[in-house]
Amino acid sequence: MLAASDASPDPGATPRQRAMGAFALAPTALLFQLRDRLPADLPEAHPVRGPQIGLVMLRGRAGGGGAPFNLGEASVCRATVRLGSGEVGHAMILGRDAEKTRLAAHLDALWQHPDWRARIESEIVEPALAGDAADAARRSAETEATRVDFFTVVRGEDQA
Repeated sequence: MLAASDASPDPGATPRQRAMGAFALAPTALLFQLRDRLPADLPEAHPVRGPQIGLVMLRGRAGGGGAPFNLGEASVCRATVRLGSGEVGHAMILGRDAEKTRLAAHLDALWQHPDWRARIESEIVEPALAGDAADAARRSAETEATRVDFFTVVRGEDQA
């Protein structure tokens, strides 16, 4: 299964795509912890659809550019909510976590609300992306520590 930062938001993404990516990539516990720091008077989100759990087909390409083929299926959960002010939030999360998906959709709707956007950006999106970047850096350092450079390995017959 993909690690969270293996699917990091595209640097060229729109601001909303970046925010939605942050909601999807954040670990569930972190997302709920960050949400709990927001004021208790959050606008209520009314369910429109879901959360629904289903499957998506993963497609691959041989060599990165060859003919596409079906690689397998992955579980996903999706939800849509609407705020009383009319903003509609969507979320689709890899896995089967219905509560996280509902929360991500709620945060997407709040992000679209002009009164909440700056707060959601600073208190949810930025910490979630920073946590993902730190996790990616940690994994990269762990991987680098086990790297073998085969061009510097000396073979027995090469020694004089």
